[in-house]
Amino acid sequence: MRREILRQRLEAGTVLNEGAIAKSLGMSKTPVRHALYALRQEGLLEAGPRRQLVVRNLSPVQRAELVAVREALERVAVSHACQHMNDDDFDHLRTLLRRQRRFAEAGEHDDFVDCDEEMHIAISERSGLQLVPQFLNELRGFVRLMQMRARRDPGHLFQVLEEHVQLVDAIEQRDVDGALAALAHHLHTTEYIIAD
Repeated sequence: MRREILRQRLEAGTVLNEGAIAKSLGMSKTPVRHALYALRQEGLLEAGPRRQLVVRNLSPVQRAELVAVREALERVAVSHACQHMNDDDFDHLRTLLRRQRRFAEAGEHDDFVDCDEEMHIAISERSGLQLVPQFLNELRGFVRLMQMRARRDPGHLFQVLEEHVQLVDAIEQRDVDGALAALAHHLHTTEYIIAD
């Protein structure tokens, strides 16, 4: 169900019926109920009328709040990363960049986005922080919902990749100001260009 939501096969506002889902998957309602609860915890679903669960649609106010919260968390992570990452950590980030390049060249958008998320989480995890990676993980569903409404230009994946390269370069050079500027540019230039 997560994949169906994130691939936009279940649009915002779609009502999810526990019984119908269980029947279509050939299973009991109990695992479906648990799955729906997990998706609600991730932020992909919200309570609708008559206690129904519906695919979440973020309002403009919620989108602005999400960008502010995510940026605040990632600023902490990037600042910490500039001070605490080691060569092994940078090797890991460079590996993720190579994977992203392969996905971009192959036009594999979904895999690219998964790797994009992994990159942002890795920066916070490998900087030695413990709570920030957890908070960023909890925001993933909201971030995906917001990105689903974003306008994507033809060279979008390569633009995101280049922004990631600039971010990792600045972190590796221990350039806190440069890394924070690269992060702000990334989040406000390509991540959240909302379609009209």
